[in-house]
Order: sequence, then C-alpha cells, then structure tokens
Amino acid sequence: MSSFRQSWLAMPADSHFSLRNIPFGIISTASDPRHRPAIAIGNYALDLLEFSRGGGFQQAGFTNLEVFENSTLNAFAALGQQAHRLVRLYIQDIFTSGGPYPDLLEENLLLRERALIPLSAIQNHLPLDIGDYTDFYVGRNHAYNCGVILRGPENALNRNYYHTPIAYHGRASSVVVSGTPVKRPVGQILPDATATVPVLEPCRRLDYELELAAFIGSGNKLGERIKVDDAEQHIFGYVIMNDWSARDIQAWEYVPLGPFTAKNFATSISPWVVTPDALEPFKTQPLARPAQAAPVLPYLAASKQQTVYDIKLQVEYKTAEGDSAVISRVSSKFLLFSFAQMIAHHTVTGANLRPGDLIASGTISGQDSDSYGSLLEKSQGGKLSFVIGQSTRKFLQNGDTVTFMGAADDNSGGGLVGFGEVTGTILEPDM
Repeated sequence: MSSFRQSWLAMPADSHFSLRNIPFGIISTASDPRHRPAIAIGNYALDLLEFSRGGGFQQAGFTNLEVFENSTLNAFAALGQQAHRLVRLYIQDIFTSGGPYPDLLEENLLLRERALIPLSAIQNHLPLDIGDYTDFYVGRNHAYNCGVILRGPENALNRNYYHTPIAYHGRASSVVVSGTPVKRPVGQILPDATATVPVLEPCRRLDYELELAAFIGSGNKLGERIKVDDAEQHIFGYVIMNDWSARDIQAWEYVPLGPFTAKNFATSISPWVVTPDALEPFKTQPLARPAQAAPVLPYLAASKQQTVYDIKLQVEYKTAEGDSAVISRVSSKFLLFSFAQMIAHHTVTGANLRPGDLIASGTISGQDSDSYGSLLEKSQGGKLSFVIGQSTRKFLQNGDTVTFMGAADDNSGGGLVGFGEVTGTILEPDM
C-alpha cells in the first residue's frame, strides 16, 4: 500500500499532474478570456484567481493574494521559493483525502464549480513574461555527436567544453507556448556542397532540439554574483523546451559568432512550470562528465555534489502523411553541468537575472540513435534516412508535428511528476 497521500479528486494513474506535482501555469477559458494563474491536478486546472476570491486561501497563511490577479506568474515567481513551497503544500492539503480543509473545496460545491475546470476546457498561455532567454550547450552527448559530424572524432569537443558551461543568448520574444504552429523559416543557405555564394530560400534542414529549461524566480542585482551553492534557490521551476533549429541557415551563419536567424524564429515550451520541490526526489548524479575531464574552477565547484534530474523524456514524430511513432527516449541526467552551475556561470561577471528569465540546458541526447535529441544526430547530418510507418525523413517537412513529453517516476506509487507535452506543427513558409 502506498505511503503517499491520496486525493479525493479522481485522477488517472498515468496523469503527469499527480498530487506530488502541483505545477503552475496561466490559463483562460472560452467563457472567461482573462489570463490568470492556475495549477494542474489530474485532469483539471484549479483557477487560483477564482479560488483566491472565493476564500480558498483563508487558512494558508499566505498574504500575497494579489499575485493571483496577474496575467503572468512573474510576481508570484519573484516571491521566492519559500512562498512557492507554502502555496504548493497548502494546495496539496486542500486536495488530500481526509485533509485538514475539506470545507474549502472538497465540500464547497459552489467554489468547485467555479474554480475547478477540466483541462479540456482551458487554453494554456506562456506562464511568465520572459525578459531574457539563454540557451546553454551542456548536453555532452549532443555536443560530441555534433562535433563528430562537423569536425570529426578527434576534434569533436572544443578544449573549453569541460571547463565552462557554453551558452548563447536566444530570442525571448519568439518563445511560444505548446501548440503554437511554427512557420518554416526563410534565410541564407548554401544551395549545395560546392556553392560559395548563398541564396535566400526556405530552410531545407529544419530540426528540433529536446531540452529542459528553468525559469528564474528571485534574481540578483547587477554586479552581484550568485554562488553555486545558492543558485538553486533562485529557480522558480522547470519546463520542457523545443529549440527549433534551421541547420542549413546555421551552417552558413554560425562562424564566427554562433547561431542567429537559425534559432530566433521560434522556441516552444510546455505550459506548466514544475517546481524544484516536486522534482527533489528525482535528483541524481550527472552521467555526462567523464573521469578524465579536468576539474572545474572553484566558482563552479559547489560544497555539495552537483545533481541533475532523472526525468524520462520522449520525442513523438507525426508526419504530414499521418504516420506516427516515438523515435527517441532519453533521461535528462545526460548533462555535463547542473542548472546551479549554469546560473553561477551566467552571473560570474555580475550579470543580473530577473524573474521570468529562461535558462535552457541545450539538447539532451543519450548514447544511441534511439535516444538522440535532434534530427541532426539521428540523420547523421542528413546522410541517413529513418522510417516512420510509410514515411521517410531526414529533417522536418511541412505538416509534420513534433511532440515532446517528460515525466519523473520512481515507481513508489506516489504518482508521476510530469510536464505534460510541448508540441508544434511545421507550416509552409512565406516567401
């Protein structure tokens, strides 16, 4: 028999939004188009605005109820992890069978009708207003695989790779929520291997990248560093990310300053933000740092051993012809650096992070083609085709749909801690 608390709310055993989870998001409905905060539980969303206005937080000891009047989670995120923890634990109590507050929702049928909404009836929106977005490159297997494709095995990883968390600044304004279609980008590409002059054409090698990303909660002042031992306290929560990539545009433009238009057209994220507290039981040691790698500099070397999360991720590919298959399964533990180390490195110069800033891991890949997080790896740079039903692919075609899903499960019977999905369909380009 499970030692975990059970809920009075019926929910499927395979729900990503168990009582252990309580992720935060922004929703609207057809009858009420206001964007407002909510949590996901089972097959429902709890509208935190209606719940708050209906007296649902009267026993919580949480006095910052004005944050639930906002159309984003930025103000709530800025309150810090102690506030997030208080609200999450209180909501868990609200939904616990035999819990201390049955009169606030379980037995309050009027408030339940107003505040508890089927997920099928809501529209998700970006959970936070994103001021800055930084994409790291700490998926070691992906970095190595790409290096082999581009430079060969002898020079696959640059000499700085094991010393510093590599990153670039992405385009915050084009981060979109799951379900938003992605228009195929147009850009400069070399039309063939012998060409020396580019042409302006639709991307021919459109790709996805499977990533995990963290939203910053409380930030730091300009000129102040965040120490690696303190960095996790600045994280509001995590989402799954698809960092869409135009590989042929990237190949032409990335020297000397890295990707630009190859990445700035769209980045998709899952709508529900999973808190560090919910993921705490799933911490594990990184698998990506080989024993022969040089030690990191002291500002990246925490007093406690750095950890990552064992989140089971998968990529489902549906072709325009209607064929569908899961083509990749991998764990998020294949990272070289932790998110704490990424944040410590991001602020080592004194750069200031703000509530709502987004920090992405870079592509997460395993050690074989069934666990690769991008088509660049799966097709070996376009040399190999793979089959999905009756369809054959190397890169994304118009009408194809990619769906990422991710959940952590320790088989304890306590339920999944999941993210739902992040999905996008490729549309024809404008010319």
